Amino acid sequence: MTSGHILFIPGVLMVGMFLGFILGTRAARNQFDLDQKRTAEREAARAARAAKKSAE
Repeated sequence: MTSGHILFIPGVLMVGMFLGFILGTRAARNQFDLDQKRTAEREAARAARAAKKSAE
């Protein structure tokens, strides 16, 4: 094993961890936003159904 491996392997691992953290954070944020949007749409649909039902 050459001395280059001593720097290269930890460097690659750190870059991989950094990219994984960034991509994971983005995916989690997108999922959270999608869940909030779905919840808002469900509440709007329930309100519309309740308003329609009370109008009848």
